[in-house]
Amino acid sequence: MKLTDKKAVFFDLDHTLWDFEKNSALAFEQILTENKVGVDVAEFVSVHVPINAQYWKLYRDGLVTQQQLRYGRLKDVFNALNYEADDTLINTLSEQYVATLPLNNHLFDGAIELLEYLKPKYALHIITNGFHTVQEGKMKNSGLDAYFTTVTNSENAGCKKPHPDIYHYALTAAGAEKHHSVMIGDCIEADVQGALDYGIDAVFFNEHKVDTPQHILQVNHLLELKNIL
Repeated sequence: MKLTDKKAVFFDLDHTLWDFEKNSALAFEQILTENKVGVDVAEFVSVHVPINAQYWKLYRDGLVTQQQLRYGRLKDVFNALNYEADDTLINTLSEQYVATLPLNNHLFDGAIELLEYLKPKYALHIITNGFHTVQEGKMKNSGLDAYFTTVTNSENAGCKKPHPDIYHYALTAAGAEKHHSVMIGDCIEADVQGALDYGIDAVFFNEHKVDTPQHILQVNHLLELKNIL
């Protein structure tokens, strides 16, 4: 399916362009080693992935704060691993993780090629639930910032995807109209359904090929977007 009459393309950042899991694993390898934490790094990362996803859903739903997310996800991982970690260690690791995470720059395969293809044709924008300082560092250090005109995050918008107000904020900041816009992201609830409910087209980046309703437009690799845009 080819989307026509589009002028603005909005991307999610983490898990869509910026390879969060790979960069996160590298950050944990560094900080756990530096702090001599006696856990297997690969096991820690494996346990962290679903717990982190759960906390981000709670944050998206307004059930935990930023600080509770950052502390709770690490506390729960240590509990799951039966490793005794006091609050001082958890808070230290939390701060170091947030500082270290944007220093790694792995992007999904085809990300830069895709952006080079899209940039002459469309105005490109980011909508992310991530925090301003961290997301800014990720984009700058990975070179993504050169491709995007505006970046809307949950802090400057005052709400999170899938709330319609964040889409309204992003389109207003971009000077874009609904029927000329499309949202691309990895989360059905936040990126795809949130955009569709607001009234703009959406494409699901379905890297893991999960079962998806037939009405959802999807790609399994970023470069497949060339066939849509």
